[in-house]
Amino acid sequence: MKNYIILFLSISVILSSCIKDDIAQDFVEPTIRIITIPDTIQFNTSYQFEYMYLNNIGLEEDVEATWSSSNSDIIAIDNNGLASAIASGKSDITIQYSNGETQVEETIIVNVGMSTVEAITDKSGTINTTSSYALEGSFTLIEDGDKLLLEFADDYKASAALPGLFLYLSNNRNSTANALEISAVETFSGAHTYSIEGVGINDFEFLLYFCKPFNVKVGDGEIE
Repeated sequence: MKNYIILFLSISVILSSCIKDDIAQDFVEPTIRIITIPDTIQFNTSYQFEYMYLNNIGLEEDVEATWSSSNSDIIAIDNNGLASAIASGKSDITIQYSNGETQVEETIIVNVGMSTVEAITDKSGTINTTSSYALEGSFTLIEDGDKLLLEFADDYKASAALPGLFLYLSNNRNSTANALEISAVETFSGAHTYSIEGVGINDFEFLLYFCKPFNVKVGDGEIE
């Protein structure tokens, strides 16, 4: 019986040390995101744009949004996001959604030129601890064919004392609900890389570190 009490107290101490005084809530501001992003569309060709709407808990929902072009003489776009490159120049492409209570939009600048060129496919960020344990470092997310490479730099450091530490991609900074579980953390210092299949570089906004057995967040990083 004494051993069970000691075990319970040890787990309680670890769990409480994972959490700062403020309790994170699942709410996030709804967003809409263009997930196919060209820098340039080839003249006299078409390009299919796609988007993702995320509700107030970061969950993807199917909604009917509206596409528009600031200069339809250069790039025309229909209600399905199919753009036609008509003349040389550039135009703002906007996706917008409103339901009477929520209104969100995103705009990107797209050129028309001699060939179709995808936008820069690297993103980066910095991990910050949200607990009393060490967890820090910079990272880069890179498109590599049909997979993503998540590369951590030499400045990465995580405490090996964190229980059941797992890494996730998520659109909610505070929750692993509907997140993509990448892996249990096995490297606690220095440069290392994860290979992630089946996702696009614009599909997620945050990296999350959670003590999985207790569902407690201990660190995060925004992907920018």
